[in-house]
Order: sequence, then structure tokens, then C-alpha cells
Amino acid sequence: MRRALGANLSLSGFIRQLLEQAVDERKRYVFSSQDEILATSIQILSIVATSVGEQSPSALEQGMAQARIILAERGLLGGEDIP
Repeated sequence: MRRALGANLSLSGFIRQLLEQAVDERKRYVFSSQDEILATSIQILSIVATSVGEQSPSALEQGMAQARIILAERGLLGGEDIP
């Protein structure tokens, strides 16, 4: 449900899209490009966060708090992670 909300889709619309992609006649993994982009983004952000944290721990703390708020608004955090 969080992923559907984050994609601005109803749950049934989100599931419909997943099912349509799952029956792709070419039998390819439909999420590979998104996975690669996500992995690269995580690596880049980890490097940036490490650098910022070394230079200004308070700036890192503020940025992480803002990121948690944005992720929570988009339904991308679990209940225990919501600020």
C-alpha cells in the first residue's frame, strides 16, 4: 500500500501495473533499470552523507530528519521509522 501511495496510484491500479509487467512476453525482469538506478543512488548518497557527517554532524542530522519526513509522506518508511 505504501508503494502504491508513493506512486500516486490506487492499490488496485498499482497491482494491475505489476501484473501487466509480470506477464511481459519477453520474459525480462521489468525492474532491473530501476534497481540499478536505486543502487547507484544509494551508493552516491552514502558517500555524500559520510563526507557531510565528517564536516558537520549537525548538518547531517538535519538532512536525515528532512529525508525521513519526505520518505514518510510518500509512504516509503515503515511505521517504526515515521517521525
